[in-house]
Amino acid sequence: MEISRVGKWSYLSLSGLAVAALFFSFSLTPSLMPRSPFVQGALSGTSAACGYFIGVFAVWLWDYLELPSPPSPPGRIWTACVLTPCIVVSTWFLWQQTTWQNSIRGLMGMEPVAAADPLKLLGVALLVFIALIALGLLFSRLSTSSYVWFRRFIPRRLARVIGTLLAIMLFWSVAEGIFFKVALRVADSSLREADALIDDNTPEPTDPAKTGSAASVVAWKQLGRQGRHFITSGPTGQDVGEFLHVNARDPIRVYVGLNAAETTEERAKLALAELKRQGAFDRSVLIVIVPTGTGWIDPAAIDTAEYLHRGDIASVALQYSYLVSWLSLMVEPGYGSDAARALFKEVYGYWSTLPRDHRPQLYLHGLSLGALNSQLSANLYDVIADPFQGALWSGPPYSSATWKSVTENRQAGSPAWLPRFGNGSIIRFTNQRNALNIPGAVWGPIRVVFLQYASDPVTFFEWRSFYRKPDWLVLPRGPDVSPSFRWIPIITMLQLGFDSMIATTSPMGYGHVYAPQHYIDAWLAVTAPQGWSADDVQRLKALFSTKFKHL
Repeated sequence: MEISRVGKWSYLSLSGLAVAALFFSFSLTPSLMPRSPFVQGALSGTSAACGYFIGVFAVWLWDYLELPSPPSPPGRIWTACVLTPCIVVSTWFLWQQTTWQNSIRGLMGMEPVAAADPLKLLGVALLVFIALIALGLLFSRLSTSSYVWFRRFIPRRLARVIGTLLAIMLFWSVAEGIFFKVALRVADSSLREADALIDDNTPEPTDPAKTGSAASVVAWKQLGRQGRHFITSGPTGQDVGEFLHVNARDPIRVYVGLNAAETTEERAKLALAELKRQGAFDRSVLIVIVPTGTGWIDPAAIDTAEYLHRGDIASVALQYSYLVSWLSLMVEPGYGSDAARALFKEVYGYWSTLPRDHRPQLYLHGLSLGALNSQLSANLYDVIADPFQGALWSGPPYSSATWKSVTENRQAGSPAWLPRFGNGSIIRFTNQRNALNIPGAVWGPIRVVFLQYASDPVTFFEWRSFYRKPDWLVLPRGPDVSPSFRWIPIITMLQLGFDSMIATTSPMGYGHVYAPQHYIDAWLAVTAPQGWSADDVQRLKALFSTKFKHL
């Protein structure tokens, strides 16, 4: 029996609502990060909207292929038959959501929540759902209008395809060319102004040996907010000496802000000049750091290295963006890699001219987007004759080519969240549980360590989770991944996407927040500092655990 126009659209909407309810329910299941009611609501609303569009599209495709329409039961009966089980299923999933979230919180040492605040969750989800459906209806109107116009000149099906493509192109142009660029310009301007602010509690250094002092080749105002913090924070030689009961040197820190020079190459040359001025190449260790998108450098990483080497260490970094890492990765992916290559080229170029027995050991480091760009800074074929000594890359993003290649070519039987690569002589992986002491493995001339947590969505996000189960979800799982986490097509990708945006809200030692004690294990393996007993290492871990607990 032919379905009337009203009946057909009613049937389409109910189909969309049925799939939307299913997607809403599945979005409540646990993933990598614990979610607040607000974040969960945004995720659930987005998931429900995706489900609605899929349901409507499925019926549209059925109609487009001119397949026979199913019989249409009486309107109210059919509506009740569809909506009643949807409400029941969604209610059950809402009831279970607190237990699921606590399964993650418990693994991360967080206090359990008594309730998931379903009213707030539903309110946010409904607002997000309505907003996305409104956009979808606008897209549908535009597509239909284009179809009606083209239908006068070309066949009906071709007109539909062209009308849909035109609507997609227009929506993309508006989103990318107007809203996105305007929002990006506002964000960049705001962050640039914030970066230029000089904190009241961050005075200009008076020590001429410090970057940003009157004697420095980089002016104090040219460091940027993150650079000023990096230069003035960290341990002094006195701090290190008092802890180890030895005479220790003040660590050297060099940082060049984004506004210090017009080009990346000029900023890299300033960094090298400042390193020379401070005598960095007379130290035993030199670390070339690639910061995160905002220019931030994790103090848990560098402070620990400075203690391990008794202050006889220098580090250098070059800012390349004001934007947070995920936004910088999206809109200016080449900036970070260009800056990393320029800095490494300058530092390595000078370092390689020095006598091998009278120059520091050279290492690379980066966290998150910094890890990705640091991996791109050096071409192995250019340095193989005179290689640097190693690298420590923490929380590498999922798009890191080196990390991805090594993980995919791991030893059979080793998990994707803690792979073993080759014979362990060049690259090793570790997490909360130190996994760097591999029986029978001997380090080669280059030591590379990837520090990553199984619960870090920045590292383990996968576009392919849209349609396939990620390898890291195969048993056995990481120690900080909920046993209740189940792969669900489409939903898992959305969950990991939202997890990535809140990855730094986890407790230290989980998610994308790396703990100093784990950096200590990694630096010990990469740089092999001398004279550290097991007791001294534990004392250092205890010192940093106490220090960072209050930050």
